[in-house]
Amino acid sequence: MPNIVVPELGESVVEARVAKWLKQVGDRVSAGEALVELETEKIDLEVSADRAGVLASIAHQEGADVKVGEVLGVLDEAAAGAPIPSVPSAASAALSSAPSAAAASEEIRVTPTARNVAKAHDVKLQSVPATGPRVTKGDVLRAATPAADAPPPASARPGTPAELRRSKPVEAAPGARTETRERMSKRRATIARRLVEAQHTAAMLTTFNEVDMGAVMDFRARRKDAFHKQHGVGLGIASFFVKAAISALKAFPAVNAEIQGDEIVYKRYYDIGMAVGAEGGLVVPVMRDADQMSFAQMEHAIRDFAKRANDGTLTLEDLRGGTFTITNGGVFGSLMSTPILNPPQVGILGLHKIADRPVAVNGQVVVRPMMYLALSYDHRIVDGREAVQFLVRIKELIEDPAFMLVEG
Repeated sequence: MPNIVVPELGESVVEARVAKWLKQVGDRVSAGEALVELETEKIDLEVSADRAGVLASIAHQEGADVKVGEVLGVLDEAAAGAPIPSVPSAASAALSSAPSAAAASEEIRVTPTARNVAKAHDVKLQSVPATGPRVTKGDVLRAATPAADAPPPASARPGTPAELRRSKPVEAAPGARTETRERMSKRRATIARRLVEAQHTAAMLTTFNEVDMGAVMDFRARRKDAFHKQHGVGLGIASFFVKAAISALKAFPAVNAEIQGDEIVYKRYYDIGMAVGAEGGLVVPVMRDADQMSFAQMEHAIRDFAKRANDGTLTLEDLRGGTFTITNGGVFGSLMSTPILNPPQVGILGLHKIADRPVAVNGQVVVRPMMYLALSYDHRIVDGREAVQFLVRIKELIEDPAFMLVEG
């Protein structure tokens, strides 16, 4: 009998958590039908049957951690054509009204995250309109908005993602000291582990600078309507920093490199990761060959990443690799921070809030829209001089964006 195994989960992902079994022992399944949902550090995914059969056994129950290649269960091909055993009369009476609802549920294409959100908010998937080929987390949340204040149903259980198991706090007596406890999601646990590893394995330093955003803001004000009309997307500030970062990476290639053993691997391509703060934790989707992208292509990609991060529809391919990362704490109001490296990368650029501040210009004190920039880097292969000049290069390009247009 063929085994159902944990599939390859993508670059650097070796472990998953069994989030939900969609079939139970004795259930008949068709080839391609989803059997179980897995939660990984990056995305949730479904494991489907590669042939028809009957689910003969389950090796790991919901909430269990499993590794790539590990057996999840066993599928009995021989039983595929066997008649379905008769159900005891008491159970038959209880299930007499279920077939139509179950059939309707199977016809609906739903992302794993959306199914968990629907369960947590007691939303019937049959009533949720999909904005794409499948019902997404965003679709479910929009449908659940009228009942957002209602507590999640008791069926939300340990083993599902932590963010979907938060319940409405129980009102305690005045002065009572209460605590709640929940298991970390795979993503949150991996973020915690990787951030600690980054600080233990890299000689991480951060250098700061500030940039006058006036020229970029003036350019956007002049061009935003025409840009939107031509390309169907707004002109944000992120694409300017991606362009500037690529120019700086070309000038200082060590910042686009990585360490492998006792060798430095210099990468002559520019896959830029854009950190996105999704509900389940930080994710870093990657714009591949970003040096070949136009401003409009970048803006479309950035907005698409943000939408799919919130909908839970990013794929492992979206998150794979990356040679350099940009993170923008300014969207949350951060004035200054120290970004942590995203291994094995050796550089990460932190953007922050744009704030009017008094600065000296040509001997006069004037108020300008200023932003603090932070570059964290691995001092093992990036010298302080290179890091400072890298950040100065970005400052020069942002303060005179015409240079980026000239460079193409």
